[in-house]
Amino acid sequence: MVDLLRTADEHKAVGHLGPDLLDPDWRPAMVADAVDRLNEQPGRAVGEALLDQTRLAGIGNVYKAEILFLRGVNPWTLVRDVSDLHGLVELSHRLLDLNKNRHGHVTTGDTSRGREHWVYGRAPKPCRRCGTAIKRAPQASNGGQRTTYWCPRCQPAPG
Repeated sequence: MVDLLRTADEHKAVGHLGPDLLDPDWRPAMVADAVDRLNEQPGRAVGEALLDQTRLAGIGNVYKAEILFLRGVNPWTLVRDVSDLHGLVELSHRLLDLNKNRHGHVTTGDTSRGREHWVYGRAPKPCRRCGTAIKRAPQASNGGQRTTYWCPRCQPAPG
């Protein structure tokens, strides 16, 4: 089904979405807005919050796992306990922006087949950074359960 909207009415269809990480006019105010939206739900697991398009728009399951790995944050850490949400949002923007014209996702900087990701889809293989076996488990999301991947050593459990 396709609905045609007048430009003046676009907000009715997408106004609930958070800042678009691929907005060509990305600016610091959008980072602050995304951080504020994440902080509205401080008791939510950050891995779940990143998939919520009303917080910030553009992160899917692959990027969620990779961004959290790169920041050393366990997916079950509560939003309130993430020490640098600003840095997390900035990294999210940079990673998506770097991949916007590429087929697939590359988060390691290595485009060789099988070397594109740090943790996503790699359980139970060894972590590329520390050698610990990558873990996977279901995690809640707005669309139901999603499989998340993390390194238990590089991304220690909250506590």
